[in-house]
Amino acid sequence: MYKLDLPVDLKESAAIERRRNLELQRQSRIFNAKVRTIGVDLNALEEQVKDRKLHENREYMRDEAYASDIVRNDKIASLLQKRQEQDIRNLNKALNEFRTVHQQPESRREWDLYDPDGKKKDKPARVSDDDPRCGPSGLQKFDGEDLNNKARQKLMQEQMREWSKKQAKEKAAAQARQKEADRLYELKARELDQRACELAKAEEDCRRAINQSVKDYNKALEDERNEKERLAKEQELDDNFTEMSNHIYGDILTENPDVAQSAFGPHRVITDRWKGMSPEQLEEIRRIQELQRQEKKRILDDEKERDKEWERQRIADARAGELMERQQDRLRKELDKQQVENNAKLAAEQQSQKEFLDKEVYTNPPTAAYFDQWNKTSR
Repeated sequence: MYKLDLPVDLKESAAIERRRNLELQRQSRIFNAKVRTIGVDLNALEEQVKDRKLHENREYMRDEAYASDIVRNDKIASLLQKRQEQDIRNLNKALNEFRTVHQQPESRREWDLYDPDGKKKDKPARVSDDDPRCGPSGLQKFDGEDLNNKARQKLMQEQMREWSKKQAKEKAAAQARQKEADRLYELKARELDQRACELAKAEEDCRRAINQSVKDYNKALEDERNEKERLAKEQELDDNFTEMSNHIYGDILTENPDVAQSAFGPHRVITDRWKGMSPEQLEEIRRIQELQRQEKKRILDDEKERDKEWERQRIADARAGELMERQQDRLRKELDKQQVENNAKLAAEQQSQKEFLDKEVYTNPPTAAYFDQWNKTSR
């Protein structure tokens, strides 16, 4: 059976409704000729830029949070890995010690099967005529003749009893070692946890001390800056008083003419101290000005002669240009006549081409329904 009463996903419905509203707003902007501008949608681009910046800020904050979590998890993983490696080393060490002490090759039941010196320790192939190892082919022992059955059974029982006691002791010792290893592992885990807590507390104390030292250092810098500002204000006040005294009692206000002489030569003066020129200097300036007026008059006369020559040259060029223009008019009329003839031929060809297309090629013209399918959406 199909489930027709499925719950509505409100989040998905809200997202669909939001996209529909955005599409309607975009259509109202694009299809409205009064508010539509040629080019890109600046408002939409600005909104996209804002959204992009907001998204980048959120991504940056999330990456920073992830980075902090990664650093903290790496530290915890490093501590756990060190703890695990130490536990593995301890277990391997205890296992190797157990194997060295309690699992020697000579103590195994199958040692007689792969003992390298087994042949040297083994009995001869035959000890006597009554040797139980002799088979039927030797005609020294037959089926049913088990003369050492009681001794052999007793020996086997003693051997089984010894093996059972030994296995029980080994099992008890293994359980005791496992219990001791578990106890050591628990103690080591507690020690590592305690050490991690101590490291966290030490880190917090160190951070608190660093913050306090930074705060003290900033306060010291602020005090030093305030002291420098106070000293600078006092120095500025003293400089102002000194400058006022120098202006009052200096050579500028007392109008000393010697202070206007420059150290770079007798022909140069200090402008902010100069009180005026002498009569000799004024006479020299007037003489130089008169020479400059005469030189300027000569230059103007030369320019007038040059302008007259340019005017004669311009008239000659204008006459030559008029003759050339008449020649170009004649050539242009001939070209226009040829162009009219070529256009007439081209028009006839185009008309024939148009008639061919209308009658032979374009036999199925588009209807109004074809053009009504455009501009339905803003995309």
